[in-house]
Amino acid sequence: MAVSKRKMSRSNTRHRRAQWKASTPQLVPVTVDGTPYLVPQRLAKAYERGLLRPDG
Repeated sequence: MAVSKRKMSRSNTRHRRAQWKASTPQLVPVTVDGTPYLVPQRLAKAYERGLLRPDG
């Protein structure tokens, strides 16, 4: 684990943390039982294989 050599000021810490932003997942169209749905790209194969069911 990285350990800093010097204490970082509260102001600098908060400015650095404020830059982080969560991004929305990229949605792709998937057809399940003849109905198209928009699902996150990383879960598309799970929906196609029937491992997950879209909420209807």
